[in-house]
Parts: sequence; structure tokens; C-alpha cells
Amino acid sequence: MNLLPPAFDIVVLGAGPAGQKAAVQGAKAGQRVLLVERDAAVGGECVHRGTIPSKTLRETALALSGWKQRVASPRQTDLDAGTKVASLMKRLGDVQRAHERFIAQQVDRNGIESWQGRARFVSAHEIEVVSPDGSKRRAQGDVIVIATGSRPRKPAEIPVDHEHVLDSDSVLSMIYLPKSLCVLGSGVIAAEFATIFQELGVRVTMIDKSARPLAFLDPEIAELFVRRFERAGGKFIPGQRPVSVEFDGCDSVVSKLEDGSEVKAEKMLVALGRTASLAGLDIAAAGLKVNERGFLGVDANCRTEVPNIYAAGDVIGPPSLATSSMEQGRRAIRHALGLPLGAPIETIPIGIYTIPEIASVGLTAAEVEKRHGGAIVGRSRFEELARGQINGETEGLLKLVADPAGERLLGAQIIGEGATELIHLAQMALIGGMSIDTFVDNIFNFPTLAEGYRVAALDIAGQRSRLRAVI
Repeated sequence: MNLLPPAFDIVVLGAGPAGQKAAVQGAKAGQRVLLVERDAAVGGECVHRGTIPSKTLRETALALSGWKQRVASPRQTDLDAGTKVASLMKRLGDVQRAHERFIAQQVDRNGIESWQGRARFVSAHEIEVVSPDGSKRRAQGDVIVIATGSRPRKPAEIPVDHEHVLDSDSVLSMIYLPKSLCVLGSGVIAAEFATIFQELGVRVTMIDKSARPLAFLDPEIAELFVRRFERAGGKFIPGQRPVSVEFDGCDSVVSKLEDGSEVKAEKMLVALGRTASLAGLDIAAAGLKVNERGFLGVDANCRTEVPNIYAAGDVIGPPSLATSSMEQGRRAIRHALGLPLGAPIETIPIGIYTIPEIASVGLTAAEVEKRHGGAIVGRSRFEELARGQINGETEGLLKLVADPAGERLLGAQIIGEGATELIHLAQMALIGGMSIDTFVDNIFNFPTLAEGYRVAALDIAGQRSRLRAVI
């Protein structure tokens, strides 16, 4: 007697940020949900190899550098070359286990069924899962969400050996802190690791084909990032690609660049983007194929070309941030079930955990000018704020972007420690449709960095008054 595979309303492949949110959203909507994850623990790349490990190291770097700033001169303390990287990550295991436990409890609490194993499509509505012991079982899903994440992209011409030339997965497996590090790439992962290791006393050189790092950001914010990075001892080489990369057999990785120059460093980090993790999934059996960039193509609601299959998170490409992945997973399920989608996707904040932090929400000035024919930008520099002086955080900048009349908030960008927390005030203002005058007419705690919103709003109000006077 042939038994039909169990039927679920929703099947989610992958238990990272996107898959987790998709599964929970489906369960909270009363659906029968199956969550499939290849690893023994939930959390995906975010918890085990990406966000959580890198941010844990970042906090260590901040703690060490903050302590050094408070030590009275002339005493100076630096990490020795050869410091064991593991000694800087002592809290990582505790952080990972706590996050894994929280996610697992959330899955259980919402009645989500979990299978461990590697999934592959049998058809657009059916999957097969191979468990760690080799046994196989199948499941059917009315809706299937692919949230299998990504892996580091490895250009064929660069010999990533995970010893001298590392990728973003293996960089934290280094035994010792190197004296110098060359970073290929200048996206989010590259910039975060470059500043973290620089803060730990490593000489860092960042190389990229782009004219500036984090090229998707507001140019003024990106330029401030470069200025601070280089003032702290780093070096950014724009507009260059390596024509060859090789370990010299002694103590250096040598990169020969297009302009004929060479960069030598003890270690190299290759952070030239990521590719979708789809190996073994047999997406063709479901009627799917990757796009020209190697990711799954989706519409604004994360639906693929096959109507009952959605995709969310890194598997659909940039911005490849945990925050956006969570929202994509939530949005996919709500669209599939015909539920209201909530706030527009433009109100999802971007948080980049470089040193200093960078955050953005809504539109940049260039985008506002393109859509509305003009923009008024207000600025607040942290050096103008009492809290910035108290914290020694004087190089930060908060920008508010308003419409051409200077009345409606349309975007915000921040660079400086605390940026990823501060940005949520702008996010709520965008969602609530608040005016620039909201920030002018209300009081902020003093001294705080949040007071920068009022300073920037007053800047816009002043420009607005001068504009009206001219008219």
C-alpha cells in the first residue's frame, strides 16, 4: 500500500532568519508548517558562521579599543601579533547557544514541525528530505518557501586555501591574529571585517574595483567611512582588481593589481560577494532556474516564477542582511495567505556593523531628487552634540532627507557608534508619515545622540525658511 507523503500548508526550507520568520508567521496564521534544516541546530549561517560570530568579535574589538582610550597616557596597550583569535571569541559559544535555544523554543512554542536533513524538490509541491542517518521521507506543501541562504563566492582566479587566503566563513578560524590583512572587496562583509581587524591592531588594506566602499550607500556617508578608516591606519585602494594572488611560500600573500602595483599581507580575506546555496536542491524539478546573477528571481512579494514557491533571504541576493531576510520571510507568507503586508519595504532599515556603525532607512538625497525633482538635507554632526563630546564620538553624522518643500521626511542616513539603534527613530517617523516639524517641536533627552534628529530638522527648517523668503 502506497502512503501519500504528509501534507503541510507551508514547507520552509532553511532555518536562518528568513526561514525562521516565514515559519513562525505561517504558524501564527493558523497554518500547518514544516521547517527543514540541514544542520542539527537552527539559526543558519547567521548564527553559526555569519552575523553572530562577526558581531561578537566586533564587541570584543570595541571593548579593547574603548579600554585603551580610557587608559591614561603614556601607558599604551596593544594586542600582540600572534594573539590567538579564539581568545577574542570566548563569549561566542554562549551567545550562539542562547540564540539557538531562543529560536528552537520559538519554533516549538508555535507548533512548527521540524525535520533535519537535506531537501530536494520532487515537484513544485513535493520535497524529499535525506536525514543524517541516510533515511528518506517526503512532504507535500501548498506553499513552499526557499530560504537556504548563501555561501561565499570564490572567484576561480583566486586560490582560497583557508589558511593564507580565507573567505568570510573561514576568516574566524585563523589561529593567530595576523600582523597585516588584505581584504578583497568593499561590500558589507568586507567593510565590517576590515574595520574589526583594524581595531584589533591589524594593518588592513582594502581593495575593490569600485570608486568607494559600500557603493550602495549615500556618497557622503561612504566618504566619511573611508576618511575614518584611513585616519585609523587602514588603506583603501579604489578602482583596482588583482590580476594574480599567490602565497610567497614564506610569510606573505602577494596581490598584483591591474596598475602594476603589489600589495603584500600576512593574510588575505576574499569578500567578493556570496552565491545562493542551492546545491542538491534540484530546483529544476520544481520548474525553477537561477537568474543571470546566480540567485533565485522573485517579485516584490518574494514570489518566484512558480506561483506557489517563494524565496527569501540571501538566496535571492542583496542586500543579504539578517534584517531584510526576516522581513522577506514574513512578507512572503503574508502574501501567500492574502494577509496585509504592513509597512512598505522601503522602511526596512539597513544596519552595517563596521567601526563606526552605519545605518540607513528610506531614500537617499539622490533618490529623492530623482523622484521628486529636488531635496532638502539636514545635517547634525556628533561633534555638535554634548553626548558626542562626552563619548569621544565626534566624527559621526546624522542626515535627514526631506522633500523639496522641506516638510516631509523621506530618508535618513547615519554614521557613528550607535547608528544602528538611532536609525529606528527615523524608521518609525517614516512609517507614521511624520513631518520634519515633529523633530523640531518635541524635546529629546539631554545629553543624547538622538538629539541629533532635532539639530538636523532645525537645519532643514532653516533652509525651508530661506527658500520661502526667496520665493
